Amino acid sequence: MNEEFVANEIVTLTDEEGKDHNFRLLDVLEVDGGEYAVLLPVADEDGEMEADEAIILKFARDEEGNEILLEIEDDEEWEKVADAWVAAQEEEMDEEE
Repeated sequence: MNEEFVANEIVTLTDEEGKDHNFRLLDVLEVDGGEYAVLLPVADEDGEMEADEAIILKFARDEEGNEILLEIEDDEEWEKVADAWVAAQEEEMDEEE
């Protein structure tokens, strides 16, 4: 698993237009050999949320070998990862009971 990211860490991502967006890292999952980050948007300095639901991005490497996060473009891949995260959350809830 990706050791550089820690749960509840704030991650700043820059979009194509150069605008920064802050997210709280909820989880890092490994599914079918790929690693994925589950991120929740954090309120901006005005206290407004850009979105109110978590997003899932895939870890990859750019041409220089730097770690980057990419959108998941394949619907089947996205569903597998989303299902794995839901299952992990349910398992965690069961363990707490």
